[in-house]
Amino acid sequence: MDATGMVLAAAVAFVGSHFVMSHPLRGGLVRVMGEGGFLLVYTLVSFVTLGWLVYAYIAAPAAAPLWPVGEVLWAIVSAVMLVASVLFVGSLIGNPAFPHPTGNTTMPGEARGVFAVTRHPMMWGFGLWGLCHIAVFPDPSNVILAGSIVVLALVGAALQDRKKERLQPDIWRAWEAKTSYWPFAAIAAGRARFGGFRPHDWAGGLLLWLIASWAHLPLAGWGAGIWRWL
Repeated sequence: MDATGMVLAAAVAFVGSHFVMSHPLRGGLVRVMGEGGFLLVYTLVSFVTLGWLVYAYIAAPAAAPLWPVGEVLWAIVSAVMLVASVLFVGSLIGNPAFPHPTGNTTMPGEARGVFAVTRHPMMWGFGLWGLCHIAVFPDPSNVILAGSIVVLALVGAALQDRKKERLQPDIWRAWEAKTSYWPFAAIAAGRARFGGFRPHDWAGGLLLWLIASWAHLPLAGWGAGIWRWL
């Protein structure tokens, strides 16, 4: 197996084990191991397969890019990454998809801010991150690595909807009626209104974008975001 094939095998193991253990096998494993035992095994498998993926990626030699990348594409990707950063930071507070400490999920009265854009702002933040990194760094191994993050995030978000519909049918379907899986689809359909962003959504997203894009220079050897042109 060549280096790119090893990256692909590791990516399949990482993403596949996550989906299989999170959904079809979860119930049976919890019955056998208990919740604590399942979480321990799940965490161990996740770290082992992620470590394999990172190792295989680092070990893979650089290859010719699959398409040319110019400054226009870099500018588009930089703007999209700012959107992804705002979505991610905005998802950290008040996200109804997160488990509630009391076990009782409290749903917002209406979708506002990042949740008006999509009910899965964190997952779309990761998904956009992966798509942007594929666009400007079309090395085959990187396409596989970033693509695995895209699949894990966006397919995982859709599976989360199905799980929430089963476990919390009334409240989650009511939330789905006000929001959308696809970004801006609920706004376009008139089910949500654009706006209602909190100060930390914008400030935190901008700060994350500035720091993460600056870090590309010492970590990867090239500038990203506005640092590319400064």
